Amino acid sequence: MKRITLPARPDWRDKAQAVGFGFHVMYGEPYWLDDAAYTFTLEEIEKQIEEPSQELHDMCMDLVGEIVGSEEALDRLAIPEDLRDVVQRSWQRRDRHLYGRFDLAYDGNGPAKLLEYNADTPTSVFETAYFQFNWLTDQIALGVLPKDADQYNFLQESLVEAFDQFPKEPIFHFAAITDNEEDRGTTVYLMDCAVQAGHRVELLDIREIGIDAQGRYTDLKDRVIDRCFKLYPWEFMLREPFARELARSGDVFVEPAWKAVLSNKGLLPLLWQRHPHHPNLLPSYFTDDPAASALTDYVRKPLLSREGENVTIFRDGREAFSAPGDYGDEGFVIQAYAPLFESDNGFAVLGSWVAGDRACGLAVREDRSRITANLSRFVPHVIME
Repeated sequence: MKRITLPARPDWRDKAQAVGFGFHVMYGEPYWLDDAAYTFTLEEIEKQIEEPSQELHDMCMDLVGEIVGSEEALDRLAIPEDLRDVVQRSWQRRDRHLYGRFDLAYDGNGPAKLLEYNADTPTSVFETAYFQFNWLTDQIALGVLPKDADQYNFLQESLVEAFDQFPKEPIFHFAAITDNEEDRGTTVYLMDCAVQAGHRVELLDIREIGIDAQGRYTDLKDRVIDRCFKLYPWEFMLREPFARELARSGDVFVEPAWKAVLSNKGLLPLLWQRHPHHPNLLPSYFTDDPAASALTDYVRKPLLSREGENVTIFRDGREAFSAPGDYGDEGFVIQAYAPLFESDNGFAVLGSWVAGDRACGLAVREDRSRITANLSRFVPHVIME
């Protein structure tokens, strides 16, 4: 694994605008880097990223039934008691799921280590599946990269295959906070994948979803919503007045309610309990576990944090780095510290994608901070021997 610089495509901004990638700059800061890349060998990709990601996903899926069947585990994950049956029934029905992204620490030496599983509302899917592949083909055509350069990236075709597993009728709704450019762009891209799989689709703002007299969710035309992808986290949905109808219509949403247990940081100590010393896991504990006191270099993470908020890194038992935020009321977990790939440009974290049940692609984000956050930059990758 290396970081390289190379000439940016002269027309990449026009290409970004043409495909709705307006969030290549966010809040005045560059988000997409066209003049840099992370390089991997094929063996690194296959043996250190793809195979472990598939195994991690299989391990997670194997653990879901145990978690949803245990009141103690659901307590640990702070799943609201009055809506646990929504989560449990979702798993008992095996409600179909779409995708997820593992965040991994990997520096080219030793096994990749799982930092967390973004199993509910992962973003950067458009950048991974489409725009970095577009970057690769352009750079090969321009002679910047060799003709045999490759990329670990069959995310788009895997998403289309995953959408193809859902019933085609009547309409697949897609809901997000549509005035957020990144969320809207991500959702519109997924709609395009669904269309390729043969679905009729419709976009609406999640705040526009209504409820009819029978307690069913409806769109702006008062049509009953039978299936709805939502780029909106379950931890919010389970704690809002909106949730009172989930008992009746909880099978509508994608991702399904059982993903609430995989997107929760409490998954990390539960995985460690089930698979102690697994090479791709880090020692992880709930904060009241006496074993946590043995760690001197560790990270404290809120159960429900996103974008690195309220994450704190401790080195030699002392607080070394922290990120602000509004999370933490539900509790924390402790995870052993794992160094990220480090270069003069900062620290890089790998995002390894799963669509359906197949590991299928890679994203790399970097930041000056050791804590990856919302504005961390997306850098394309390439496989070169």
